[in-house]
Amino acid sequence: MSLSFKAGAAVLLLVVLFALLAPLVWSDPAVQDLARFLAGPSWQEPLGRDQMGRSLMARLASATRLSLLLGSLCVLTAALLGCLLGWLSAWRGGWVDALLRSLADGVLALPSLLLVLLFSAMAQGGFTILYLGLAMAQWVEYYRVVRARSRTLLASPQVEASRLLGFGNGYVLRRHLWPELAPQLLTMMAFGLAGAILTLSTLGFIGVGIQPPTPELGLMMTEALPHYQEAPRLLLAPIAVMGVMLLALVLLNQREARHARLAH
Repeated sequence: MSLSFKAGAAVLLLVVLFALLAPLVWSDPAVQDLARFLAGPSWQEPLGRDQMGRSLMARLASATRLSLLLGSLCVLTAALLGCLLGWLSAWRGGWVDALLRSLADGVLALPSLLLVLLFSAMAQGGFTILYLGLAMAQWVEYYRVVRARSRTLLASPQVEASRLLGFGNGYVLRRHLWPELAPQLLTMMAFGLAGAILTLSTLGFIGVGIQPPTPELGLMMTEALPHYQEAPRLLLAPIAVMGVMLLALVLLNQREARHARLAH
């Protein structure tokens, strides 16, 4: 296990622990206390309070938890859908393959950010449609990789031998396809999670993602801009958390990408 992977795993674990355990101390990110407008750091509030007197630690932990959960859910949905359709396309071929390829090409013709923006415009701050938009923007990548790799593997001598011996599709998938695809898919999922977190923050920053009063990293940056001169920590805190999350995922990806190249 490489040093970069250990460092990435340790950093990501710290971020996850912060997102899960911080609410036990700073419980409600929506409670306002206007008498403590932009109050500075203290023992009770290490990052101080924002322009509405809300706990910055509570809001940062809630926003981090939202980014990780929504990003992970989007990536898992996109990977599952893309892999299933990719395997189906490679196995069945014919009109099924042609139909799924046409569908994938149609989605790919739209810029992913435009697709997410269309869904976010319909979401009006809701989670469900925004989640679907982020997932729909990513599934084509998994579909194309799984379809191309599976077509090659299904024509390989070892798969033909397994079929001649009477093994079913489940065995072929478990014994031949998954071990070959897993390193590359895990790499794509890690990058996909980083992309989903960035996209979610971008949507929040331009005001078309998660809406107030729900804490979200990009939205927190937008709200902090008018007060940057007075309290730069309001802007720097969400930027730092996002940077740490992305750094951890990049460090994890180095190991997975190396495995994918070796497998390939």
